[in-house]
Amino acid sequence: MTDCVLILRRAGFTLDDAEALRRAAMTLHRWYELECGSDAGCVERDEATGKTYLVNAMTGRRTPCADRETGALRRVAAIMARYPQFTVYHQTDPRGAPLYVLRPGDVPEGEDPAAYYSRGLAVYK
Repeated sequence: MTDCVLILRRAGFTLDDAEALRRAAMTLHRWYELECGSDAGCVERDEATGKTYLVNAMTGRRTPCADRETGALRRVAAIMARYPQFTVYHQTDPRGAPLYVLRPGDVPEGEDPAAYYSRGLAVYK
């Protein structure tokens, strides 16, 4: 069992939900790495249609690909609906954890979670 799963368990999440959040976080982390790109290319979302494509770095050719981000965020939302005392913040920078579970009091009243998310419980690999 990973550290983030143990931390979520101590916070009150079931084992299945904690592991599902971790899997969703891994999916999101990889997706955000692909958005940043590599030598092979990157993933892009067509703004008009919402469809996702892999873009080859050498040729610029766009190939349709599965939208893993939307499904992962949908799974996270379904899990978090069972824990109304918590909120979730997700950030798209692949250098850190993609998901943070925020407890009551982690973000001061009326403040933007983007400025305080690191006070929450990081969900990562």
